Amino acid sequence: MIAARGVLTSRGGMTSHAAVVARGMGKPAVVGCEELQIDPTAGSFATSSQTVKKNDVLTIDGTTGNVLLGVVPTIEPKLSSHAKQLLAWADQARKLGIRGNADTPEMAAKAREFGAGGIGLCRTERMFNAQDRLPIVQEMILATTEAERAAALEKLRPLQKQDFKEIFRIMHDLPVTIRLLDLPLHEFLPKFEDLVSETSSLKATGMDSDRLEADERMLRKVMTLSEHNPMLGHRGCRLAISHPEIYEMQTRAIFEAACELLKEGIKVQIELMLPLVGEANEIRFLKPIIVGMAEKVMTSSGQKVEYKIGTMIEVPRAALTADEIAKFTDFFSFGTNDLTQATFAFSRDDAEAKFLKDYLDNGILKVDPFEVLDRNGVGRLMQLAVEAGRRSNPQIKVGICGEHGGEPSSVEFCYQLRLDYVSCSPYRVPVARLVAGQAVAREHLVKSTENQ
Repeated sequence: MIAARGVLTSRGGMTSHAAVVARGMGKPAVVGCEELQIDPTAGSFATSSQTVKKNDVLTIDGTTGNVLLGVVPTIEPKLSSHAKQLLAWADQARKLGIRGNADTPEMAAKAREFGAGGIGLCRTERMFNAQDRLPIVQEMILATTEAERAAALEKLRPLQKQDFKEIFRIMHDLPVTIRLLDLPLHEFLPKFEDLVSETSSLKATGMDSDRLEADERMLRKVMTLSEHNPMLGHRGCRLAISHPEIYEMQTRAIFEAACELLKEGIKVQIELMLPLVGEANEIRFLKPIIVGMAEKVMTSSGQKVEYKIGTMIEVPRAALTADEIAKFTDFFSFGTNDLTQATFAFSRDDAEAKFLKDYLDNGILKVDPFEVLDRNGVGRLMQLAVEAGRRSNPQIKVGICGEHGGEPSSVEFCYQLRLDYVSCSPYRVPVARLVAGQAVAREHLVKSTENQ
């Protein structure tokens, strides 16, 4: 996707992984075009009316969903002077903070350009998944001793530190919320099917015994780490409790980056976020590890970094026990993508590919809950969490960092819940700014009408 100019898929929906990533990169995407019959062997795909071959040119309109054969004249999208004036008025009126979801320096710069007041979600998975880091990550996963694992993590630390320095430098005086590693470890390993195929081929030819041995070792690890339902498995804070050294490495890289920038006169505001928390004791276990490493780095460098520790609220139990969790956190951030999945017991990609269209066509659901926030179910959990969290910790900040953070109806609902901010893909920041201003104006209009 990084190399692609645009994305066209036969599966998925507006909130599938491909759509979310493409939106964050600002690349046009049309996903879930079920008419496509793809032939990867021939390098072509067919529709009911024509066949498109490799090297044919397509024009993709990610706004309308139209896919056109051939070159269509395009212009670079820019905010007009009128749009900028409208957004300035919205900024004067709104009470809801607007942040951007950004994992790279380029995305951080784009979020700031579009008026984001910080980063509400910096995912760190890409810092592990990058092509030059994946072999090191796999070395860490395959380690059989603590010393081997520590050595691999030490190789990753300076690379992550540089990533954070670049993002902090771009955001300088604005807050940056960093979600520590969320993915399960098997996501960083080759696919089971590919390994089986390759080992079978190597055995059949009797060649390259060293490679065969390495592949078999990798295959055994993949089988050990495989899970029936990875979304509900050994990931997020659960993985950190089993392997706290991963979060220690990330924390050290983050604070080393911040301390070095402070020496250059660049202010940094760090918000460390723990994913998949569903029990207050998970934070009680991990927080001393994070704080201990942060204090160690700051003491060593002689710098004092402003930082907060918070959690995602993406597990229903976290929303229901928010009063307990709030005692140990400085902020909540609703991960509404996963919270919606867990509340509906829908697998996002499977639902959109298989039955969600039937639900919408038959009026069982009025809107796609992964596109527009479900106020009656997910929204009720959010309300419970906000009220309980603030009763327990009146100083707690509350935001949202799921894709709903850039959808107009959902942004207005977040204002009604009196969240402190919403965070969304950089290219949706202007929309969120505008809607946040409109929400205040609409509320004033309703009150004025009621008084009359």
